Amino acid sequence: MTSEQVLQQATDRHRAGDLDSARRLYAQVLTESPGHVAALFRSGLLELQDGRPEAALLLIEQALRADPAEPRHHFGLGQVLQALQRWDGAAAAYGRVVQLDPRSADGHFALGVALHRCDRLEQAASAYRQSLMLNPEDARAMSNLGVVLLHLGQIDAAVEYQRSAVELQPLVSSYGLNLGIALCRRRDFAAAEAILRRTLEREPEYAEAAFNLGVALHGLGRPAESADQYRRATELRAAYAEAYNNLGNVYKELGEFSPAEAAYEAAIRAQPDSIVALNNLGCLLRTLGRLDESEALFRRGLRQNPRHAALYDNLGSVLKDAGELDEAIDCFRRSLDLDPGGAATHSNLVYALSFQSAQAAPILAEARRWNDRFAAPLASSIRRHTNRRIPDRRLRIGYVSADFRDHCQSLFTIPLFAHHDPGEFDIFCYSSVERADDTTRRIAALAGIWREVRTQDDATLAETIHADGIDILVDLTMHMANGRPLLFARKPAPIQVAWLAYPGTTGLDAMDYRFSDPRLDPEGFDAHYRERTLRLPDSFWCYDPLSGEPQVGALPAQARGFVTFGCLNNPCKLSDTALRLWSGVMSELPRARLLLMARGGRQRERLLQRLAAQGIGAPRVSFVPYRPRAEYLRTYQEIDIGLDTLPYNGHTTSLDSLWMGVPVVSRVGETCVGRGGLSQLFQVDLLDLAADTDAGFTAAALALAQDLPRLAALRADLRGRLADSPLMDARRFARNLEAAYRQVWRDYCEKPDDDCAQPD
Repeated sequence: MTSEQVLQQATDRHRAGDLDSARRLYAQVLTESPGHVAALFRSGLLELQDGRPEAALLLIEQALRADPAEPRHHFGLGQVLQALQRWDGAAAAYGRVVQLDPRSADGHFALGVALHRCDRLEQAASAYRQSLMLNPEDARAMSNLGVVLLHLGQIDAAVEYQRSAVELQPLVSSYGLNLGIALCRRRDFAAAEAILRRTLEREPEYAEAAFNLGVALHGLGRPAESADQYRRATELRAAYAEAYNNLGNVYKELGEFSPAEAAYEAAIRAQPDSIVALNNLGCLLRTLGRLDESEALFRRGLRQNPRHAALYDNLGSVLKDAGELDEAIDCFRRSLDLDPGGAATHSNLVYALSFQSAQAAPILAEARRWNDRFAAPLASSIRRHTNRRIPDRRLRIGYVSADFRDHCQSLFTIPLFAHHDPGEFDIFCYSSVERADDTTRRIAALAGIWREVRTQDDATLAETIHADGIDILVDLTMHMANGRPLLFARKPAPIQVAWLAYPGTTGLDAMDYRFSDPRLDPEGFDAHYRERTLRLPDSFWCYDPLSGEPQVGALPAQARGFVTFGCLNNPCKLSDTALRLWSGVMSELPRARLLLMARGGRQRERLLQRLAAQGIGAPRVSFVPYRPRAEYLRTYQEIDIGLDTLPYNGHTTSLDSLWMGVPVVSRVGETCVGRGGLSQLFQVDLLDLAADTDAGFTAAALALAQDLPRLAALRADLRGRLADSPLMDARRFARNLEAAYRQVWRDYCEKPDDDCAQPD
């Protein structure tokens, strides 16, 4: 029998799946003809098929050296290198295939696969397109091209290719899965749900389809159903880290924190190096106030990946919470160095500078950098406004916030919304609240139109607001957590105003005005801001404690025989500047005590160390934890005199203090956030407690501490004084605010009509 006859027999046995017989016959040929190219090549394919790619590589390389012009040899080499996960080599081999045979659709397809695995996405897309030109009905190439285009951000094109693949081969589950993923990326969650449910009906054990159905349901605002699918995915695939991670996200959103923690821990067990799960668990623990554990997780993640921007960002937030501002700001800057596109991180930096900087210029400069980096590129997308320019018509006012909930912001929005004039203004609320509560429902009842918009991205929400015909859009959050400055960068309303979060600057070109008052912003302060300042006649704030309880209580010093100073501000306001101010007071009153609010663990230890460095020893300091509002207010019953912070004064906490009969001694700063004490004390006729110098601060605090009759009288009088002041006159505040709205609208109507098309 000739070698060719034996080769034919070997090939027949190979095709029949009898690999052992085929191997013996190929070996027989190669014994007789060691350089037989076909036998070498087919032997190599057999070894590859039998799971022995290293042996296959030796044989196919010999065939290739013998006949380098044969495209099939290069294709075989590519398959072997692909099996060995040597993707660069595979790409080179497939590239040689299409050079030798440009009309090889399979060659172009295989080249696309290899380039995709090498993360050479543009080249992979080109290879898949070439394959489709040669074989337009190849659903594999369509689906793979769709996957690559999705990675390249060409979402609409990705959806179309995936849809075409499904139409050609509707029973291939992976094509349905890929279409569902692309539709989720396009935020077409309803269509994604439909295709993924059909995929699961055909293949109920498809864990990836269950996982992505969870993504679609979450996007549709159905978190409980989403959690069901994530749990299903973990049941179908053991150690499915991504599913556990997303399950934790849903539990956190639902406020089910213990199951969320367990889910994140399961994700970490399944994938110990999962930075995403470590990061998410760290964020959850920060929410729960377990800052030491949170910090440890972020630092653990950074040891694994020192170039992970999100970990630096979140570590910065934990350090800010703990009052470690210098290191926090360093973390935010490091995060931005690693990911210059981190708009939320840059917002964190802008906000953190408000607590650190005694001057306005650095804050404005950073806010302007934020604008130039993130907002300015959106200027070309701003749509022309068609609002009717009639000066005295009824206006539509939109308020945007993620904090329409049990949050200090509601102490100011509820009294305003309750007193808006419905005859003059239609009030729209755009709520991004994650977990609605009774306060959310109370605010929603006060709004004329309530829109839940948390699942809308900024571009979609801008379209919603534009379609609603909002005349004046008000930002209540600015650069604070969950703010939406990129929504305002798109300018969906002709007039945009910043109010409430803090009386600083957004830095946005698209923000027209900011509300303030004459004490926060005296003449000469306008250069501190990008926006034009609108000074309300009385106050920036209109406060309502929303409850008469708890009662004020007696002056503690009368029973104790010593004065207790207190500050229940967030530790991020407890700067070294503030501690030095307090030290000047405490050193003059050796029996006085200090009560602060701080979480346990290292946060208190660090704060005690910083106080000791200023001469305030630990025996003189007591702490209370964070508490629900009623218990927090009751803490003021233990305090005689409030000590304000600098460079960022207390704002809501100072009003709470006054409400509970506790006067606050304030040091007037050089930025608007450092003048909150002055503004509030002016309204209750206590300007003698607002000091322009450090010595004046010490003198004011000592004078009050050494005059217990006056202190007791203030204790009894302050709640009524606050209630009778403009700070709690909601009707008056609403009229002042509405007058400002009307004036800026009239000014707008008088401007040249160069950006506003008028309806007939």
